[in-house]
Amino acid sequence: MTLRWRRLLPAIVALAACSRVIREPEPPVLAVNPASVETTLFLIGDAGSPHEGEPVLAALERQVSEAPGERLILFLGDNIYPMGLPDTGATGREHAEKQLLPQIQVATRTRTRTWFIPGNHDWEYMGPGGWDAIRRQAAFIDIHGAPYAAMYPQGGCPGPEVADVGERLRVVMIDTQWWLHDFDKPHDSTAGCAHYERPQVIRALDSAMAQGSERHVIVVGHHPLRSGGVHGGHLGLIPHLFPLRDLADNLWVPMPVLGSYYAFNRKQGSSNQDVNGPENVRMRRALDWVFARRKPLIYAAGHEHTLQVLRGHSARHLLISGSGIIDHVSEVHQTHATRFAAALSGYMRLDIMRDGRVRLGVLTVERDSSVTEAFSTFLE
Repeated sequence: MTLRWRRLLPAIVALAACSRVIREPEPPVLAVNPASVETTLFLIGDAGSPHEGEPVLAALERQVSEAPGERLILFLGDNIYPMGLPDTGATGREHAEKQLLPQIQVATRTRTRTWFIPGNHDWEYMGPGGWDAIRRQAAFIDIHGAPYAAMYPQGGCPGPEVADVGERLRVVMIDTQWWLHDFDKPHDSTAGCAHYERPQVIRALDSAMAQGSERHVIVVGHHPLRSGGVHGGHLGLIPHLFPLRDLADNLWVPMPVLGSYYAFNRKQGSSNQDVNGPENVRMRRALDWVFARRKPLIYAAGHEHTLQVLRGHSARHLLISGSGIIDHVSEVHQTHATRFAAALSGYMRLDIMRDGRVRLGVLTVERDSSVTEAFSTFLE
Protein backbone atom coordinates (compact mmCIF):
# COMPACT_ATOMS: atom_id res chain seq x y z
CA MET A 1 0.00 0.00 0.00
CA THR A 2 1.39 3.42 -0.94
CA LEU A 3 2.14 6.09 1.67
CA ARG A 4 -0.76 8.17 0.32
CA TRP A 5 -3.24 5.36 0.88
CA ARG A 6 -1.78 4.62 4.32
CA ARG A 7 -2.50 8.21 5.28
CA LEU A 8 -6.02 8.13 3.85
CA LEU A 9 -7.01 4.75 5.27
CA PRO A 10 -7.81 5.89 8.85
CA ALA A 11 -10.08 8.63 7.50
CA ILE A 12 -11.86 6.21 5.17
CA VAL A 13 -12.41 3.69 7.94
CA ALA A 14 -13.66 6.44 10.26
CA LEU A 15 -16.08 7.64 7.59
CA ALA A 16 -17.42 4.13 7.12
CA ALA A 17 -17.82 3.79 10.87
CA CYS A 18 -20.06 6.86 11.08
CA SER A 19 -23.09 4.59 10.54
CA ARG A 20 -22.11 2.00 13.16
CA VAL A 21 -25.39 2.45 15.07
CA ILE A 22 -28.76 3.51 13.65
CA ARG A 23 -31.68 3.74 16.02
CA GLU A 24 -35.22 5.04 15.74
CA PRO A 25 -36.17 7.42 18.57
CA GLU A 26 -38.09 4.88 20.64
CA PRO A 27 -37.44 4.28 24.33
CA PRO A 28 -36.16 0.93 25.64
CA VAL A 29 -38.65 -1.33 27.38
CA LEU A 30 -38.31 -2.64 30.89
CA ALA A 31 -36.82 -6.04 31.62
CA VAL A 32 -39.43 -8.71 32.26
CA ASN A 33 -40.08 -10.70 35.39
CA PRO A 34 -38.15 -13.99 34.92
CA ALA A 35 -41.07 -15.93 36.40
CA SER A 36 -43.29 -14.71 33.55
CA VAL A 37 -40.97 -16.08 30.80
CA GLU A 38 -41.94 -19.38 29.18
CA THR A 39 -39.10 -19.60 26.63
CA THR A 40 -35.87 -17.68 26.06
CA LEU A 41 -34.55 -17.88 22.50
CA PHE A 42 -31.09 -16.68 21.44
CA LEU A 43 -30.32 -15.84 17.79
CA ILE A 44 -26.66 -15.75 16.73
CA GLY A 45 -25.24 -16.05 13.24
CA ASP A 46 -22.00 -16.21 11.29
CA ALA A 47 -19.97 -17.37 14.29
CA GLY A 48 -17.88 -19.80 12.25
CA SER A 49 -14.45 -18.36 12.91
CA PRO A 50 -14.27 -17.74 16.67
CA HIS A 51 -11.16 -16.42 18.35
CA GLU A 52 -9.50 -18.20 21.24
CA GLY A 53 -11.85 -17.56 24.16
CA GLU A 54 -14.29 -15.85 21.78
CA PRO A 55 -15.93 -12.97 23.72
CA VAL A 56 -19.30 -13.25 21.94
CA LEU A 57 -19.62 -16.96 22.68
CA ALA A 58 -18.48 -16.37 26.28
CA ALA A 59 -21.18 -13.73 26.72
CA LEU A 60 -23.78 -15.97 25.10
CA GLU A 61 -22.90 -18.91 27.34
CA ARG A 62 -23.15 -16.74 30.43
CA GLN A 63 -26.54 -15.35 29.47
CA VAL A 64 -27.92 -18.72 28.43
CA SER A 65 -26.90 -20.16 31.81
CA GLU A 66 -28.84 -17.43 33.58
CA ALA A 67 -31.89 -17.35 31.30
CA PRO A 68 -35.33 -18.21 32.68
CA GLY A 69 -37.82 -20.67 31.26
CA GLU A 70 -37.04 -23.17 28.56
CA ARG A 71 -33.90 -22.14 26.68
CA LEU A 72 -33.15 -22.42 22.99
CA ILE A 73 -30.16 -21.31 20.88
CA LEU A 74 -30.29 -20.92 17.10
CA PHE A 75 -27.04 -20.54 15.14
CA LEU A 76 -28.11 -18.92 11.89
CA GLY A 77 -25.57 -20.36 9.47
CA ASP A 78 -21.96 -19.90 8.36
CA ASN A 79 -20.98 -22.08 11.28
CA ILE A 80 -17.57 -22.85 9.73
CA TYR A 81 -15.50 -20.43 7.65
CA PRO A 82 -14.44 -20.41 4.91
CA MET A 83 -15.67 -23.65 3.25
CA GLY A 84 -17.55 -25.73 5.78
CA LEU A 85 -16.22 -29.02 7.14
CA PRO A 86 -13.70 -30.84 4.88
CA ASP A 87 -13.58 -34.61 4.78
CA THR A 88 -11.65 -36.55 7.42
CA GLY A 89 -7.93 -36.25 6.77
CA ALA A 90 -8.32 -33.48 4.22
CA THR A 91 -6.46 -30.18 4.43
CA GLY A 92 -8.26 -27.80 6.77
CA ARG A 93 -10.27 -30.46 8.61
CA GLU A 94 -8.61 -29.94 12.00
CA HIS A 95 -8.93 -26.16 11.74
CA ALA A 96 -12.61 -26.42 10.78
CA GLU A 97 -13.35 -28.66 13.75
CA LYS A 98 -11.76 -26.08 16.06
CA GLN A 99 -14.08 -23.44 14.64
CA LEU A 100 -17.25 -25.43 15.16
CA LEU A 101 -16.52 -27.03 18.54
CA PRO A 102 -16.69 -23.79 20.62
CA GLN A 103 -20.21 -23.20 19.32
CA ILE A 104 -21.29 -26.75 20.11
CA GLN A 105 -19.76 -26.45 23.58
CA VAL A 106 -22.06 -23.54 24.43
CA ALA A 107 -24.89 -26.05 24.01
CA THR A 108 -23.29 -28.94 25.89
CA ARG A 109 -21.92 -26.89 28.79
CA THR A 110 -25.24 -25.12 29.38
CA ARG A 111 -27.30 -28.23 28.52
CA THR A 112 -29.40 -26.15 26.17
CA ARG A 113 -31.28 -27.29 23.10
CA THR A 114 -29.33 -25.78 20.18
CA TRP A 115 -30.02 -25.91 16.45
CA PHE A 116 -27.58 -25.01 13.67
CA ILE A 117 -28.98 -23.67 10.39
CA PRO A 118 -26.82 -24.17 7.25
CA GLY A 119 -25.25 -21.13 5.58
CA ASN A 120 -23.56 -20.62 2.23
CA HIS A 121 -20.07 -21.13 3.71
CA ASP A 122 -21.23 -24.40 5.25
CA TRP A 123 -22.12 -25.56 1.73
CA GLU A 124 -18.38 -25.50 0.86
CA TYR A 125 -18.74 -21.78 0.13
CA MET A 126 -21.28 -22.56 -2.61
CA GLY A 127 -18.88 -25.14 -4.05
CA PRO A 128 -19.47 -28.42 -5.92
CA GLY A 129 -18.89 -30.45 -2.74
CA GLY A 130 -21.39 -28.44 -0.72
CA TRP A 131 -23.96 -31.19 -0.22
CA ASP A 132 -21.32 -33.54 1.20
CA ALA A 133 -19.94 -30.76 3.42
CA ILE A 134 -23.38 -30.12 4.92
CA ARG A 135 -23.87 -33.79 5.72
CA ARG A 136 -20.41 -34.00 7.31
CA GLN A 137 -21.16 -31.00 9.50
CA ALA A 138 -24.49 -32.42 10.64
CA ALA A 139 -22.82 -35.74 11.56
CA PHE A 140 -20.07 -33.92 13.47
CA ILE A 141 -22.63 -31.90 15.44
CA ASP A 142 -24.54 -35.10 16.25
CA ILE A 143 -21.38 -36.79 17.55
CA HIS A 144 -20.10 -33.89 19.65
CA GLY A 145 -23.33 -32.14 20.57
CA ALA A 146 -25.77 -34.91 21.45
CA PRO A 147 -28.26 -34.78 23.02
CA TYR A 148 -28.39 -30.98 22.92
CA ALA A 149 -27.15 -29.82 19.50
CA ALA A 150 -28.27 -30.74 15.99
CA MET A 151 -28.36 -29.27 12.49
CA TYR A 152 -31.69 -28.55 10.80
CA PRO A 153 -32.79 -29.03 8.10
CA GLN A 154 -30.76 -32.21 7.84
CA GLY A 155 -29.17 -33.94 4.85
CA GLY A 156 -28.96 -30.81 2.69
CA CYS A 157 -32.75 -30.87 2.47
CA PRO A 158 -34.54 -27.54 2.04
CA GLY A 159 -36.98 -28.07 4.90
CA PRO A 160 -39.12 -26.86 6.44
CA GLU A 161 -38.31 -28.48 9.77
CA VAL A 162 -40.88 -27.61 12.43
CA ALA A 163 -40.48 -27.59 16.21
CA ASP A 164 -43.01 -26.48 18.81
CA VAL A 165 -41.44 -25.12 21.99
CA GLY A 166 -43.56 -24.66 25.09
CA GLU A 167 -47.14 -23.48 24.60
CA ARG A 168 -46.40 -20.26 22.73
CA LEU A 169 -43.68 -20.81 20.14
CA ARG A 170 -43.34 -22.58 16.79
CA VAL A 171 -39.93 -22.49 15.07
CA VAL A 172 -39.81 -23.23 11.34
CA MET A 173 -36.32 -23.84 9.92
CA ILE A 174 -35.39 -23.64 6.24
CA ASP A 175 -32.14 -24.00 4.31
CA THR A 176 -32.03 -20.96 2.04
CA GLN A 177 -28.71 -22.01 0.44
CA TRP A 178 -30.51 -25.02 -1.02
CA TRP A 179 -32.47 -22.54 -3.14
CA LEU A 180 -29.34 -20.76 -4.35
CA HIS A 181 -26.89 -23.64 -4.75
CA ASP A 182 -25.62 -24.17 -8.31
CA PHE A 183 -24.23 -27.67 -7.81
CA ASP A 184 -25.50 -31.06 -6.70
CA LYS A 185 -28.19 -30.96 -4.01
CA PRO A 186 -31.32 -32.94 -3.07
CA HIS A 187 -33.61 -32.80 -6.09
CA ASP A 188 -35.53 -36.08 -6.17
CA SER A 189 -36.93 -38.81 -3.92
CA THR A 190 -33.62 -40.67 -3.70
CA ALA A 191 -32.18 -37.94 -1.45
CA GLY A 192 -34.36 -38.88 1.51
CA CYS A 193 -35.93 -35.42 1.82
CA ALA A 194 -39.61 -34.99 2.59
CA HIS A 195 -39.66 -32.14 0.04
CA TYR A 196 -37.20 -31.61 -2.80
CA GLU A 197 -38.92 -29.45 -5.41
CA ARG A 198 -39.63 -25.75 -4.96
CA PRO A 199 -43.44 -26.00 -5.20
CA GLN A 200 -43.38 -28.81 -2.62
CA VAL A 201 -41.23 -26.74 -0.27
CA ILE A 202 -43.52 -23.74 -0.54
CA ARG A 203 -46.66 -25.82 0.07
CA ALA A 204 -45.03 -27.47 3.10
CA LEU A 205 -43.95 -24.10 4.48
CA ASP A 206 -47.45 -22.73 4.03
CA SER A 207 -48.89 -25.75 5.81
CA ALA A 208 -46.39 -25.55 8.68
CA MET A 209 -47.28 -21.93 9.33
CA ALA A 210 -51.02 -22.45 8.91
CA GLN A 211 -50.96 -25.16 11.58
CA GLY A 212 -49.23 -22.93 14.09
CA SER A 213 -52.58 -22.28 15.79
CA GLU A 214 -52.18 -19.64 18.50
CA ARG A 215 -48.41 -19.98 18.64
CA HIS A 216 -45.97 -17.27 17.60
CA VAL A 217 -44.36 -18.49 14.38
CA ILE A 218 -40.69 -17.68 13.87
CA VAL A 219 -39.13 -18.70 10.57
CA VAL A 220 -35.33 -18.92 10.47
CA GLY A 221 -32.92 -19.25 7.56
CA HIS A 222 -29.50 -17.93 6.66
CA HIS A 223 -30.24 -15.33 3.98
CA PRO A 224 -32.22 -12.16 4.84
CA LEU A 225 -35.26 -11.01 2.93
CA ARG A 226 -34.28 -7.34 3.19
CA SER A 227 -31.18 -5.63 4.55
CA GLY A 228 -29.42 -2.33 5.02
CA GLY A 229 -26.08 -4.10 4.62
CA VAL A 230 -23.85 -5.05 1.73
CA HIS A 231 -25.95 -8.08 0.73
CA GLY A 232 -28.94 -5.74 0.53
CA GLY A 233 -27.19 -3.57 -2.06
CA HIS A 234 -26.02 -0.92 0.43
CA LEU A 235 -22.33 -1.19 -0.33
CA GLY A 236 -21.06 2.13 1.00
CA LEU A 237 -17.62 3.54 0.23
CA ILE A 238 -15.20 0.81 1.27
CA PRO A 239 -16.08 -1.82 -1.42
CA HIS A 240 -15.47 0.84 -4.07
CA LEU A 241 -11.94 1.35 -2.80
CA PHE A 242 -11.02 -1.98 -1.20
CA PRO A 243 -13.04 -4.73 -2.96
CA LEU A 244 -10.75 -7.54 -1.75
CA ARG A 245 -12.03 -7.10 1.80
CA ASP A 246 -14.97 -9.26 0.72
CA LEU A 247 -12.45 -12.11 0.63
CA ALA A 248 -10.68 -11.28 3.90
CA ASP A 249 -11.10 -8.43 6.39
CA ASN A 250 -7.39 -7.58 6.36
CA LEU A 251 -7.02 -7.11 2.59
CA TRP A 252 -6.81 -3.32 2.55
CA VAL A 253 -5.53 -3.22 -1.04
CA PRO A 254 -6.66 -0.03 -2.82
CA MET A 255 -8.29 -0.79 -6.18
CA PRO A 256 -10.63 2.18 -6.74
CA VAL A 257 -11.56 1.68 -10.42
CA LEU A 258 -11.94 -2.09 -10.23
CA GLY A 259 -13.69 -1.68 -6.89
CA SER A 260 -16.35 0.61 -8.34
CA TYR A 261 -16.92 -1.82 -11.21
CA TYR A 262 -17.26 -4.66 -8.69
CA ALA A 263 -19.64 -2.67 -6.45
CA PHE A 264 -21.82 -1.66 -9.40
CA ASN A 265 -22.12 -5.24 -10.59
CA ARG A 266 -23.02 -6.51 -7.13
CA LYS A 267 -25.70 -3.87 -6.80
CA GLN A 268 -27.12 -4.99 -10.14
CA GLY A 269 -27.43 -8.59 -8.97
CA SER A 270 -24.23 -10.31 -10.08
CA SER A 271 -24.25 -12.56 -6.98
CA ASN A 272 -27.11 -14.76 -5.86
CA GLN A 273 -25.83 -14.28 -2.32
CA ASP A 274 -27.20 -10.73 -2.53
CA VAL A 275 -30.89 -9.79 -2.48
CA ASN A 276 -30.68 -8.52 -6.08
CA GLY A 277 -29.29 -11.79 -7.46
CA PRO A 278 -31.82 -13.45 -9.80
CA GLU A 279 -32.11 -16.73 -7.85
CA ASN A 280 -32.27 -14.81 -4.59
CA VAL A 281 -35.10 -12.68 -5.98
CA ARG A 282 -36.92 -15.85 -7.03
CA MET A 283 -36.50 -17.37 -3.57
CA ARG A 284 -37.61 -14.25 -1.75
CA ARG A 285 -40.70 -13.88 -3.90
CA ALA A 286 -41.72 -17.43 -3.06
CA LEU A 287 -41.12 -16.90 0.66
CA ASP A 288 -42.88 -13.55 0.62
CA TRP A 289 -45.92 -15.16 -1.01
CA VAL A 290 -46.24 -17.58 1.90
CA PHE A 291 -45.44 -15.01 4.56
CA ALA A 292 -48.00 -12.55 3.19
CA ARG A 293 -50.66 -15.28 3.60
CA ARG A 294 -49.57 -16.45 7.06
CA LYS A 295 -47.88 -13.38 8.63
CA PRO A 296 -45.22 -14.99 10.83
CA LEU A 297 -44.17 -12.87 13.77
CA ILE A 298 -40.51 -12.99 12.74
CA TYR A 299 -38.24 -14.01 9.91
CA ALA A 300 -34.71 -14.22 11.34
CA ALA A 301 -31.48 -14.59 9.38
CA GLY A 302 -27.73 -14.06 9.50
CA HIS A 303 -25.46 -13.63 6.42
CA GLU A 304 -24.96 -9.90 7.00
CA HIS A 305 -22.29 -9.29 9.66
CA THR A 306 -24.51 -6.80 11.42
CA LEU A 307 -27.39 -6.55 13.89
CA GLN A 308 -30.59 -5.25 12.30
CA VAL A 309 -34.22 -4.93 13.34
CA LEU A 310 -36.46 -4.09 10.38
CA ARG A 311 -40.17 -3.57 9.94
CA GLY A 312 -41.43 -6.40 7.78
CA HIS A 313 -43.82 -6.38 4.88
CA SER A 314 -44.85 -10.02 4.70
CA ALA A 315 -43.31 -11.26 7.94
CA ARG A 316 -44.17 -8.72 10.63
CA HIS A 317 -40.59 -8.28 11.79
CA LEU A 318 -37.25 -9.02 10.11
CA LEU A 319 -34.27 -9.74 12.33
CA ILE A 320 -30.68 -10.05 11.13
CA SER A 321 -28.21 -11.36 13.68
CA GLY A 322 -24.99 -12.18 11.83
CA SER A 323 -22.17 -10.71 13.92
CA GLY A 324 -21.42 -13.62 16.23
CA ILE A 325 -17.63 -13.06 16.23
CA ILE A 326 -15.91 -10.11 17.88
CA ASP A 327 -15.04 -7.38 15.34
CA HIS A 328 -16.29 -9.47 12.39
CA VAL A 329 -18.72 -6.80 11.19
CA SER A 330 -19.58 -4.98 7.98
CA GLU A 331 -21.16 -1.67 7.06
CA VAL A 332 -24.83 -1.05 7.61
CA HIS A 333 -27.05 1.78 6.41
CA GLN A 334 -30.48 3.26 7.06
CA THR A 335 -33.41 1.95 5.03
CA HIS A 336 -37.08 2.91 5.15
CA ALA A 337 -37.71 -0.21 7.26
CA THR A 338 -34.87 0.18 9.78
CA ARG A 339 -35.75 0.35 13.46
CA PHE A 340 -32.27 -0.49 14.68
CA ALA A 341 -29.01 -1.38 12.99
CA ALA A 342 -25.46 -1.69 14.24
CA ALA A 343 -22.10 -2.71 12.82
CA LEU A 344 -21.24 -4.28 16.15
CA SER A 345 -20.64 -7.80 17.41
CA GLY A 346 -23.37 -9.55 19.36
CA TYR A 347 -26.60 -11.49 19.16
CA MET A 348 -30.33 -11.21 19.86
CA ARG A 349 -32.56 -12.52 22.60
CA LEU A 350 -36.30 -13.19 22.53
CA ASP A 351 -38.25 -13.69 25.75
CA ILE A 352 -41.59 -15.37 24.99
CA MET A 353 -43.91 -14.60 27.87
CA ARG A 354 -46.57 -16.84 29.34
CA ASP A 355 -49.15 -14.14 28.54
CA GLY A 356 -48.16 -14.18 24.85
CA ARG A 357 -45.99 -11.07 24.70
CA VAL A 358 -42.57 -11.28 23.04
CA ARG A 359 -39.69 -9.08 24.17
CA LEU A 360 -36.73 -8.54 21.83
CA GLY A 361 -33.35 -7.49 23.13
CA VAL A 362 -30.36 -6.73 20.89
CA LEU A 363 -27.14 -7.43 22.79
CA THR A 364 -23.78 -6.02 21.74
CA VAL A 365 -20.56 -7.52 23.07
CA GLU A 366 -17.16 -5.95 23.78
CA ARG A 367 -13.72 -7.58 23.72
CA ASP A 368 -13.92 -8.25 27.47
CA SER A 369 -17.22 -10.15 26.83
CA SER A 370 -19.25 -7.45 28.59
CA VAL A 371 -22.78 -7.10 27.22
CA THR A 372 -24.91 -4.03 26.52
CA GLU A 373 -28.55 -4.15 25.54
CA ALA A 374 -28.46 -1.66 22.68
CA PHE A 375 -32.12 -1.97 21.68
CA SER A 376 -35.27 -3.49 23.14
CA THR A 377 -38.92 -3.61 22.20
CA PHE A 378 -42.04 -5.75 22.43
CA LEU A 379 -42.93 -7.34 19.10
CA GLU A 380 -46.55 -7.38 18.02
